[in-house]
Amino acid sequence: MTLQAIKPADFPWFPYEGFTFCLGLSEDGGAWSSGHTAAAHDAAVGKMTVGGTMAEQARIAYTKVMTIIEAAGYGPGDVVHVTENVTIAGLADYEAAAAVRKEVFGEHEPTVTTVVVERLVRSAALLEVEMHAVRGGGSELLAASERREAGTWAPSPVREGHDGTVHLPTMVPIDAAGDIVRPGDLAGQYAYCLDQADVLLRRAGLSLDDAVTTYDYSTPETREVYRKTHRVRKERLGGAGVYPGAGGILMSRLHHPEALVAIDVTASRHPLEPVNPGWSRYDTLTYAPGVRAGRTLFMSGFAALDMETQKALHPGDIGAQAEATYGAVLHLLEHAGLGPADLLSTIEFCVESALRDYRAVAPVRERLLSPPWPASTGAICKGLLRPEFLLEVFPTALYPEGAPTTAHSTTAHSTTAHSTTGHSTTGHSTTGHSTAGEGS
Repeated sequence: MTLQAIKPADFPWFPYEGFTFCLGLSEDGGAWSSGHTAAAHDAAVGKMTVGGTMAEQARIAYTKVMTIIEAAGYGPGDVVHVTENVTIAGLADYEAAAAVRKEVFGEHEPTVTTVVVERLVRSAALLEVEMHAVRGGGSELLAASERREAGTWAPSPVREGHDGTVHLPTMVPIDAAGDIVRPGDLAGQYAYCLDQADVLLRRAGLSLDDAVTTYDYSTPETREVYRKTHRVRKERLGGAGVYPGAGGILMSRLHHPEALVAIDVTASRHPLEPVNPGWSRYDTLTYAPGVRAGRTLFMSGFAALDMETQKALHPGDIGAQAEATYGAVLHLLEHAGLGPADLLSTIEFCVESALRDYRAVAPVRERLLSPPWPASTGAICKGLLRPEFLLEVFPTALYPEGAPTTAHSTTAHSTTAHSTTGHSTTGHSTTGHSTAGEGS
């Protein structure tokens, strides 16, 4: 079955047709929402607005996302994974959002990923929520403990969802007592997060060898020493012969005032297959541009990078950077035998300094992507690992049912038009006035 856009009969918050993102996607057995805030269209002013306390915003955001999930035939008990993007401004009131989540799910506990973001597209928005559901809520591999596990931000189970994908809570450098680990030491904190992820995975019958993506969030002050994480990753990842995809985003503050990094690790039950159209730069890196596991193509973060020279492209021009970024994503998809209609999701991170020009990304998506449009989420970061980058995209795609494994997962270096643009290491209105997930 191919991916289909979820179209609720009643969605009172805004008219959702005409964008280059969908409210959510579904196929037989699974549903994925875009990211949504409490924003709604205000007819009196003719634009999207948002306001209220964290609890009020969380209740609206969860109602919106559950409306989408329910339109696909799923309920709260089917939700496997929740991602909550909480702004730095809203972090102090995050417990109010957690209380609303508890109201929504009751005794059922999905895996919860908590991403601290600089802000959201709507400046007054405090929280953005996205969900993934499968019939029956997937498999609980590791139950949430009453107390928070070492290395995690909040009590959360580990769950297996669609196509053998295994979701972990966000890993943070905080021990079981709530104390920061290795203060001031990025590499030490990074190692702790990966080690604790491995602990959870091993208790669930897997290990870091099964990781398909590691998306990390660090602070701008660590940019100069970020290269020290290479050795940490090399010692812990790729043990089965395949490095996971990766992405790196900078936020001015994370879950704890002394936390220098937080990492979201995703794993899979399936054997891993590297997918690389011949970009030789990855030969010495601790991540792959793409990893196929079952029917899912997990990808690294992409930005406007020349794959040959390693130079950042189009400094100061987010529209041109988006063209290069999505061009590289499509090149990888083409190599994998897929196209834009197979994109399951895109998560866009726009640098705060480029926010006023973020709408320039929408027409690029309109030209390069296609219906049913991916489920999409957009958030604002302080910066990216290369200071010239204004946009980074985390994409995921889904192979059609019965698609054979890629005949040549890695090839000789490509000479096609897109081969020299892309990876670093985000929907959009067709009229150019909206951003990923609308910050909706």
